[in-house]
Amino acid sequence: MKGQDLKPHIGIFGRRNVGKSMFINALTGSDVAIVSEMAGTTTDPVRKSMEIFGIGPVILIDTAGIDDIGMLGEKRTAKTLEVIKQIDCALLLFAGNSFGAFEKALVDRFIEWNIPYLIIHNKSDEEPLKLPISSLEFSALTGENLEGVLEALKKSIPDTAYHQPSLLKGIIKSGDIIMLITPIDSEAPDGRMILPQVMAIRDVLDQDAVNIVVKETQAAEFLHSTGIKPALVLTDSQAFGLVSKIIPMDVPLSSFSVAFARMRGPFEDYLRGTHHIAELKDGDKVLMLESCTHQVSCEDIGRHKLPKWLTAYTQKKLEFEVVAGLSETQHPISDYAMIIQCGGCMITRRQVLSRLSDAIKAGVPVSNYGMTIAYLNGIFDRAVSPFLS
Repeated sequence: MKGQDLKPHIGIFGRRNVGKSMFINALTGSDVAIVSEMAGTTTDPVRKSMEIFGIGPVILIDTAGIDDIGMLGEKRTAKTLEVIKQIDCALLLFAGNSFGAFEKALVDRFIEWNIPYLIIHNKSDEEPLKLPISSLEFSALTGENLEGVLEALKKSIPDTAYHQPSLLKGIIKSGDIIMLITPIDSEAPDGRMILPQVMAIRDVLDQDAVNIVVKETQAAEFLHSTGIKPALVLTDSQAFGLVSKIIPMDVPLSSFSVAFARMRGPFEDYLRGTHHIAELKDGDKVLMLESCTHQVSCEDIGRHKLPKWLTAYTQKKLEFEVVAGLSETQHPISDYAMIIQCGGCMITRRQVLSRLSDAIKAGVPVSNYGMTIAYLNGIFDRAVSPFLS
C-alpha cells in the first residue's frame, strides 16, 4: 500500500453485466477498466487510483458481480461484501429494471456500516426506469447525465474522507518546540523517512510550532548542550525504553504510533484494551494487524519484536497470528484473546474502525503497537497523557 490509500474510497457495486466497468470508464473519461459483454469479467475487487474531474484524487474499487454463482462465485461475492467495510461511499448500479433481493441486500449492508450510497439506473437509454425507486438515470455508453452523477457523488462523499484530522492539533500550540526522535533501522526506507515521521513534521509546521529532529543516539547530548526544554517529545515506539530514560519526567513524551491511535483509531477502546496484556494466559491467541504490506525482516515489529516482548513480559505461551493489509483472519474474531493494531498510517480512519468493529462488539480487547510497547516498558500512563482531554 502507498499513501494513495488515504484518498476517499468509492466502491462500485451491482450484478454482473450492469455496466460497472463501463461506468468507471465514463466517470474517469478514460479506458481504465476492461469492458466485455461476457458476465463476470471483473472477478476480484480492483482498486484504481485516479482523478475524477470536479472531485479530485480518489480510489475507485470495481467489485465482482453480487450475483456471481458457483463455488468461486461465492468467494468473489464474499470479497465484494468485505469491500463495504473499507469505503467512504458506495455506488450501486442496476440495469434493465432489475432491482431485487441482490440490490436490497447491498443497501442493507450500506446502512449497517453507515456508508453513504447512490443508486444509479445504468443503461437508462436502453430501457427507461419503470420501478418506484429513487435513483439517478445514467447511460455509461453515451455519458448522459454524467454531470448529475458527479454532483450527487460530491455531495455523498463525507467531508471527513477528504480532510484528515490533525495529528497534534489541540496538543501543541504556536511557537512550541517539538522534538521528534527518529531511529534509523533496517525497516526505514533508504534515503527517506517513514510516513508517520513525515506527517508529524508537517503537522508541527501546520501548528506554527518548531521541529527538532534527531536520532535516538543524539537526543541526550542535544538536550544537555542546548538546554532546550521541548513542549513535547515524540519518538518511535520501539525506542521507548531508551528515550523514556533520557527525557526528563516533566517533559511530555509519547510516540508517533500513539498519536496515530488518537487520530485514526478507537482511542478509548485502546486505552481500556491495552491493560488486558496483564491478563493473558497460556494458549491465548493474539492477533497482530498490520495495515501495510512490506518485506519481512528480523526487525519487523509485528511479526518478531512484539511477539517476543509480549511473551517475555507475560511469561505465557501465547499464539500469534499476523494479518497484513486488509486480509481476513484465520479464525472467528471471538477466538482471539486480544487484538493489536498497527498505527494505521497507511489506511483511512474508516478502515481502521471497520477492521476493529467486530472485535469491539464481541468484547475482544484491542490495543495498538505504540500503546502496547508503552505498556510493556512501564510508561503507558506517561505515553498517553498528552492525548487525554
